[in-house]
Amino acid sequence: MKRIVVDPVTRIEGHLRVELNIDETTGKVQDALSSGTAWRGIELVVKDRDPRDAWAFVQRICGVCTGTHSLASIRAVEDALGIEIPRNAVYIRNIMKATQDVHDHLVHFYHLHALDWVSPVEALKASPAATGALQNAILEKYNLGLSGPIEFDTDAYPKEFPKATTAYFKAVQDKVKKIVDSGQLGIFSAHWWDHPDYQLLPPEVHLLAVAHYLNMLDKQRELVASHLIFGGKNPHPHFLVGGMHCSISMNDMNAPVNTERLAVVDTSINLGLAAVNYFYLPDLLAIGHIYAQKGYVDGGGLAKERVLGYGDFPDESYSGTQNGEYNKKCLVRSNGVVENFAAGVDGAVFHNLEGKDFADPSILAEGVEHSWYNYPEAGKDLHPFSGVTVPSYTGPKEGTKSDWKYLDETKKYSWLKTPKFRGKPAEVGPLAKYIIVYVKVKKGLIKEPTWAEKMMVDQIDTVSKVLGLPPQAWMPSTVGRTAIRGLDAQLSAYVNKYYFEKLVKNIRAGDTTVANMAKWEPSSWPKEAKGVGLIEAPRGALGHWVVIKDAKVANYQCIVPTTWNACPRDSKNAHGAYEASMIDTKVKIVDKPLEVLKVIHSFDPCLACATHLYNAEGKELAVVHTDAYCKV
Repeated sequence: MKRIVVDPVTRIEGHLRVELNIDETTGKVQDALSSGTAWRGIELVVKDRDPRDAWAFVQRICGVCTGTHSLASIRAVEDALGIEIPRNAVYIRNIMKATQDVHDHLVHFYHLHALDWVSPVEALKASPAATGALQNAILEKYNLGLSGPIEFDTDAYPKEFPKATTAYFKAVQDKVKKIVDSGQLGIFSAHWWDHPDYQLLPPEVHLLAVAHYLNMLDKQRELVASHLIFGGKNPHPHFLVGGMHCSISMNDMNAPVNTERLAVVDTSINLGLAAVNYFYLPDLLAIGHIYAQKGYVDGGGLAKERVLGYGDFPDESYSGTQNGEYNKKCLVRSNGVVENFAAGVDGAVFHNLEGKDFADPSILAEGVEHSWYNYPEAGKDLHPFSGVTVPSYTGPKEGTKSDWKYLDETKKYSWLKTPKFRGKPAEVGPLAKYIIVYVKVKKGLIKEPTWAEKMMVDQIDTVSKVLGLPPQAWMPSTVGRTAIRGLDAQLSAYVNKYYFEKLVKNIRAGDTTVANMAKWEPSSWPKEAKGVGLIEAPRGALGHWVVIKDAKVANYQCIVPTTWNACPRDSKNAHGAYEASMIDTKVKIVDKPLEVLKVIHSFDPCLACATHLYNAEGKELAVVHTDAYCKV
């Protein structure tokens, strides 16, 4: 048995350390430890502040998925105060949310996760001519042919259609060769390019993916135009309790939202559709198909046992979360928990989750058995409404507090708390969302699926036919988790178009209202109120809980997707999603656990969101470094 430490895990947001016990004979991971190594403390920052300002502070939890935290925050405050927002605000928020999903998934795959699958070194062996031919073949073979309900298509043709000429791919290859020959590899350095997994794909696939990697670097900024138009900037766009701050006028060219600026948003949405349909999904399916054919369907872990979601995209105005209105109005009703999906739809068990459930400590709570925090009553989990954030750092098993060798999995070892559904951990994310909707529709629990829910089921069934595997075989795996994120990007791209059309229709009908300010003044608020704000963030189920007393934030707690997934084990030694997925993974080379990086990156970790000051003098001792500038 060999103990392997990967610290820091790079190409993620935030600070993550994993430790693995690997059987050197079989390559099987016997045990795994996931440790968030930084504390955010945002909950303490917003305490005693005006709840109308909380969104501006909590969105700084993350610089990548900033709008999602803002939206969860204002939904929590609006739920507490009983504020129903106008239609235009609902549509605009949904557009900004869908934009975030498309952008985040594209960036995650091409700029963070792709290098686990493709190699710039292998790309140098490719034939540019054969790569061009492969581009066209992949587009034809892996075009799913699915679309959302677009009523008026304002894009005459896909302007960013992938180039497929020999000259184009030769130019990309020459650019990569110059970088490799110079030795200035940047993020490409200090990686395991000699790992046999990189030989699974033809060189032309590597060149194709690298070309799209470079293309997306250039185009990603254009994908977030809606954040600039409706929110003023990106990252950290502006929001407003009661609606949105951006006034609408089709006659005033100086108005924040006018005809010209709506056209900019439309162009950006069309670019997202093209990027997903002609770049992202074909690349994913081409790579995933090869891996699935070779039997690489491990890394599912907790996804086989238990997944959780909250639902998202309220189709119209709603009166609150805890009263059940939010989930009733959602376009994607992924609220609930599915257990035992590994047994297929027939063997899967569904548990509903809505309304008052989100305020029930017997249903949702967080524990700190293995977290560097103290609770008032040891061993008792706390619901977010009564949650506390009291740090209690105890250090590692071996080494010093600032120079770790090995952490102690039998004691506290992470800055992440352990969220639980009815006392058990769960996986969240696009994979969870898709499993839940698929099970609910196939079991008839959703009697009349929305167009989005129908599309999700069609996506899964179509990919299952392409791969030649049933959903329960490929979905709960590293390959499946990565592929589903691409399907979610496609869904979000069409959701984006759907709500843009609804916004334009509503404006044409003469409605330009963007905010409900009836309860803006604290004098209209109750003396005490509690609110829940929910959203399906790009990484999964995100919830914000706020307690308001005397017009100030008395308590504020967030349970973010990466807290669900990267959490330490609980008191019964049940593992969180990261740890369970690593244990469900086999590695070929013990000292080069590329397979473990694949499974971790498939979650798109955001430890900046998940951990609840980092010692400037701290120095991690690692057996394996993945930092591009660390050589071992």
